Amino acid sequence: MANPLYDRLFGRHAGKTTPFLVLPDGQVRCHDAFLCWAARLSHALVNAGLTPGDRLAVQIEKSEHALAVYAACVQSGIVFLPLNTAYTAAEVAYFVENSGAKIMLCDSRNEPLLTPVADAAGAQLKTLNTDGGGTLATEAAQQPATFETVDRDVDDLAAFLYTSGTTGRSKGAMLTQGNLLSNAETLADYWCFTDRDVLLNALPIFHTHGLFVATNITLIAGGSMIFLPKFDLDQVLQHLPHASTMMGVPTFYTRLLGDGRFDRDLVDHMRLFVSGSAPLLSETHDQFVARTGHRILERYGMTETNMNTSNPYEGARRAGTVGMPLPGVELKITNAISGETLPDGETGQIEVRGPNVFKGYWQMPEKTREELRENGFFITGDLGLIDAEGYVQIVGRNKDLIISGGYNIYPKEIEILLDDQPAVLESAVIGVPHSDFGETVVGFLVAQEGCQPDLEAISATVGLDLARFKHPRKLIVLPELPRNTMGKVQKNRLREEYGNLFS
Repeated sequence: MANPLYDRLFGRHAGKTTPFLVLPDGQVRCHDAFLCWAARLSHALVNAGLTPGDRLAVQIEKSEHALAVYAACVQSGIVFLPLNTAYTAAEVAYFVENSGAKIMLCDSRNEPLLTPVADAAGAQLKTLNTDGGGTLATEAAQQPATFETVDRDVDDLAAFLYTSGTTGRSKGAMLTQGNLLSNAETLADYWCFTDRDVLLNALPIFHTHGLFVATNITLIAGGSMIFLPKFDLDQVLQHLPHASTMMGVPTFYTRLLGDGRFDRDLVDHMRLFVSGSAPLLSETHDQFVARTGHRILERYGMTETNMNTSNPYEGARRAGTVGMPLPGVELKITNAISGETLPDGETGQIEVRGPNVFKGYWQMPEKTREELRENGFFITGDLGLIDAEGYVQIVGRNKDLIISGGYNIYPKEIEILLDDQPAVLESAVIGVPHSDFGETVVGFLVAQEGCQPDLEAISATVGLDLARFKHPRKLIVLPELPRNTMGKVQKNRLREEYGNLFS
């Protein structure tokens, strides 16, 4: 028996002095040095009492040491549970207790806050800092630089990722070795990654995008990463000349476009820009092409499935779409009530099936049955359609669907129109309670820099282009839209704040 995920991602690089991580200060960490440190961490975790299948909850800042903890978990069969570094102690308490994590790993500066959390959950608390200090690092430093890799199967759990929890409590998505490995292999091949690629990674690694997409693909291909702790405009501009590929959220690209130093000459050598985790505005896509000559490749994934679709590497990358199903992934559009497959061009709920789809929700069998069909199709909760050319378009989230006076209203249709209006940078549309119609439409606008949208003119345009029941009853200008750490608009916060407009 073997450990498929470790063998394919990490083990194949044992003993190699090839570059793996380029750190912000210019230091280069080779594969072998990284793996030796991960092996020491494996010993420390096992000595602390963790066994295969146990959960390790991790809330530490992005660094080479944080990434080595992931490798150590895979090698020792421990289930890796990364947590958003922005979570408060109260939020962390839920994840530690719900997952049954035996050890909580945090930065030393957060130890006083998280000690009561760990104690209440019956978990040990250990520390690991970005500079390599902390109690776990001290214990690991005394350990051998090799570790006998624990046997695992493709169906064994490798990680828990908790959903963002915009409605109700977050759910722990159980991801197997096979889920992570199949997706990494597919993407590395589909996006033509090789050992010559240098990926600029400024994404967080507590999320699918920065960890299971960016990092796993780089490891599979044998390339290297410029490993930045976060998106810092000056740092990204400094390192872009040394990268061949970049993955980011739409905010990364809008910030780059807002700086005059970002031009065609700076990125002429680049092979690929990928965007995900939130919708990329068509305007951003077009501006990027005009400025650089590169067409951003947009794709679509989820916590529970990793990546499902992608615009083609070779072929037309169409703005406003997320491309086509990846090899090995089946995608269909279905009627939310009957479950019947809808013809192309009709809007419905998106369902996917493939080796990338998770095993289920931790300790939530009923929720798992609701969203994961017996035939293997996962009901994503996203609404979309497949156009005449086979490209998938995301219309919105099922929970964002507005039902006004018995009519279904898809916010994306209105947002596309609002985004095109003069002086409007972006928009978000929600439904709020209304005594007559059940719900009514409210639109939120963010102005382009130095501009002021003409709300009366915009309302008049909407009146010409959309059926009356779709018209926003109110337009509100905000300085910015509320977003989570991955750049997704948090419409639940808008509903909470503005839900009483008409009551």
